[in-house]
Amino acid sequence: MFSLFKRKTPAPTALPEQGPSASQVAAQTWLGRLRSSLQRTGSSIAGVFGGKVIDDALYEELESALLMADAGMPATQAVLHALKLRVKASGSTQPAQVKVLLTEVLTEVLLPLQGEWSLDANKPTVIMVAGVNGAGKTTTIGKLTRHLSDAGHSVLLAAADTFRAAAKEQLLVWADRNQVDIISQDQGDPAAVSFDAVTAGKARGCDVVLIDTAGRLPTQLHLMDELKKIQRVIQKADTTAPHEVLLVIDGNTGQNALAQVKAFDEALGLTGLIVTKLDGTAKGGVLAAIALWAQQRNPQAVQPLKVYFIGIGEKLEDLQAFNAQEFAQALIS
Repeated sequence: MFSLFKRKTPAPTALPEQGPSASQVAAQTWLGRLRSSLQRTGSSIAGVFGGKVIDDALYEELESALLMADAGMPATQAVLHALKLRVKASGSTQPAQVKVLLTEVLTEVLLPLQGEWSLDANKPTVIMVAGVNGAGKTTTIGKLTRHLSDAGHSVLLAAADTFRAAAKEQLLVWADRNQVDIISQDQGDPAAVSFDAVTAGKARGCDVVLIDTAGRLPTQLHLMDELKKIQRVIQKADTTAPHEVLLVIDGNTGQNALAQVKAFDEALGLTGLIVTKLDGTAKGGVLAAIALWAQQRNPQAVQPLKVYFIGIGEKLEDLQAFNAQEFAQALIS
C-alpha cells in the first residue's frame, strides 16, 4: 500500500503534465457562459435547496420555481414525481443531495431533445428555416453558415424572405462574411427563390442549401400557407427535400415558444429547433415543457424532434450544439 511517509527510491523525472486541450478549454468556457446566461432561471431553482431538511415545503418551493421558469405544469409534475422516487430510492437526507438528483432527472427529461444532424446522406442537404418575427432567424442562419463552412461544408444560401425590408441585404452581409454564394430575387416569390436555390445547389454540388424564410406568427394563416407552398415547391426540385425543417424560437418567450413549436410542427412537420436569446432569461425551463410535449408528439412525425443548437448571445461562439446534461447543470446552478 502506498504511504506518504515511506521513503522510496527517487523515480525518474516525470514528464510535465499537459494542460487541458483547446477543445476542453472551449467547452469549459462555453459552460461558464451558459451558466451565467441562465443565472436568472438557475438562481430561483437553486435557492430552494438552502434549507436543512427534505419536506413538503421544499417540494412546494421547487414546484413554484419550476413553474416560474416556465417549465409548465405537466413537465413540472413529471419532474417532481421522478425526483421524489429517486430521493426515496437513494435514501437522501439533505437538500443538497436532492439538488444533485434534480440535475439527473432534468438531464433525463431533456436527453431526447439532444441530437446531431447528418449532412452525409443527401447532397445537398436542404435545410428550411422558419420562425416568428424577431426570433433571430437570419442572424442564426449566418452563424450556422459559418459553423458549416468552418467544418468544410460548401453552403448555398437562399434569400426566401422577400417580405421584410432589408432581409435580403442582411443575408447578403452574412454571405459575404462567410464567403458563400446566395440565391435571391428582387421582389420575387419565396417559393420560386427556394426552388432556384435547391436546383442551383444540386448543379453546383453544394453540401448544404440553407433557406431563410420570412418571419410570421402562427395565427397568420395565409403566411403559414405560404410556408407550406415553399415546402411543396422545394419537393419539386428534390423529392426528398427539405431534409431538415428547423424552427428558430426565442427562449425568452417561455410558454409562447411551446405554442409556436406546436403550431409550426402541425403546419410543416418540424425536425429540429434552435433556441436563441437564452442569455439573461428567467424562462429556461421551457425546454423541459418542449421535451415532454415532444415525447407525446404525433407518432406520424417523420423523425423525433431535436434541439440542435442554443444561443446565448450575439457572438459567433454563442451558438453551440445543445447538450442536455450541460443545460440541466446550468439550469439549477
